[in-house]
Amino acid sequence: MSTLKEWIFTTDHKKVGLLYLIGSLAAFAVAGMSALMMRAELTSMGPTITDNPGDYNTWLYFHGAAMILGFQIPALTGFLANYLVPLQIGAKDVAFPRINALSVWLFYMGIILALLTFVVPDPPDVMWTGYPPYSTITFGNTALYTFTVLLLGFASILGGVNFLTTIAFMRAPGLGWNKLNMFTWCTFAAFILQLIFVPVLGTAVTLISLDKYLGTHFFDPSTGGDVLIYQNLFWFYSHPAVYVILLPFIGIVFDIIATFARNRIFNYKAAVYGGIGGIVLLAGEVWVHHLYVTGMPDWIRVGQMVTTLLISIPVGLLFISLVGTLYKGSISFETPMLYALAVVFLMLIGGLTGIPLAIVSLTLHVSDTYYIPGHFHYVMAVAGTFAIFGGIYYLFPKFSGRMYNEFLGKLGFWITFVGVNVIFFPMMIVGVVVGMPRRYWDYSQFPAAEPYHHWMTAGAGMIAIGFTIVLANWIYGLVAGPKAPGNPWGSRSLEWTTTSPPLDHGNWEEVPKIEEGWGPYEYGTGKA
Repeated sequence: MSTLKEWIFTTDHKKVGLLYLIGSLAAFAVAGMSALMMRAELTSMGPTITDNPGDYNTWLYFHGAAMILGFQIPALTGFLANYLVPLQIGAKDVAFPRINALSVWLFYMGIILALLTFVVPDPPDVMWTGYPPYSTITFGNTALYTFTVLLLGFASILGGVNFLTTIAFMRAPGLGWNKLNMFTWCTFAAFILQLIFVPVLGTAVTLISLDKYLGTHFFDPSTGGDVLIYQNLFWFYSHPAVYVILLPFIGIVFDIIATFARNRIFNYKAAVYGGIGGIVLLAGEVWVHHLYVTGMPDWIRVGQMVTTLLISIPVGLLFISLVGTLYKGSISFETPMLYALAVVFLMLIGGLTGIPLAIVSLTLHVSDTYYIPGHFHYVMAVAGTFAIFGGIYYLFPKFSGRMYNEFLGKLGFWITFVGVNVIFFPMMIVGVVVGMPRRYWDYSQFPAAEPYHHWMTAGAGMIAIGFTIVLANWIYGLVAGPKAPGNPWGSRSLEWTTTSPPLDHGNWEEVPKIEEGWGPYEYGTGKA
């Protein structure tokens, strides 16, 4: 058994990945508790559990920032990428092990700074977006927000350099680009986006602190600045960040569905070059639809409407490929597969409800209403979280050498799945029918929304119960689960050809050599 010192000073990509997993799940738990406090406050009109709107703002800030920057991106590009990519390409480790280790400890420093939100005087009061002028005049600690984002951003940049190099130059002999797993392809694309766009977010949040603490005027209209500069910079990163999350979680869903359907990826090359490649090319062209209501000229809005709708084409190619992979498959419904299929359903709801947001005339009516968080929770927050949970269940026997309890896995899934739909579908109804704005601490001026909030709070309780069951199942599996077979899912992918867990350093006794007819999705061919 590894000692604490070995974990702290490790450069092994698998241990680094598990450290990312522990940190991201901790961020998820605290961000989830923040969400529960928000939902408790919104259960009924008027003050419920606090009479201080600042408390609600703090919960909202931490929930949004921690879920995206502390949970989803680190879990996908930290845990899953670290643990899976070297194994899927037959590498002994990553290209830069020490840089990899540095990235995870930068991530932990960012998480610690974020947790200080709850104990420092005047905590950050900037929502999760940090919009000026509020973020530059509030008494809240905007610098804490800036430093947290910068630390997590530096961790992402280091990961990007590391994994792009690893995938490009450390593949096993004979493993060509057209034999890569979909998760490896998606990770490669996600890190390209990270390297391009993370510096833009870092610049934006740094300028906020310069305005507030050093007296610059980048966002001060009275001295020639413009608050819309920040919104453009923020969303120029944050909408591509949607695809930094979406690509890896679609990648792991592809691998899970192919494994449990015993089928090849449908239209593999179209999904890779048209779907993944198309997203990379168009991700930086869709940010302006977040600013449709800011008074920009119509000719800009129309142009951005076209590019925003265009990105539905590569996303649609990926969705068709996912569904096509199920066609004529020999499907088994273990817990990882349930999560993967749920992602397909949630993405369908989220994608269809996202199309109106690309259209100017419709967005003007629902912008900043509850329709928006309802939509993006479906397409990114919940779908991404279900993909992460499915990935953890899928890799559980690989990294632990033990099996979880299948009954508890399915029970936790169904309770959570029902709960998320009970919360987020009514959100969209409240936004369209009632017109309730988002981010409100109290909604006494929208009394028709109260019955919907009762349902949403009940759904939040279901999610809390479901996640508790999931966590208990993982702990049970780690402590007392039965010993796992070497390849419990019968996968053809390269990561299942080594021991479970793999060797501490090197992964294989000898680097695997890829034969001519081998592929990660060649089920039923009999080829090794």
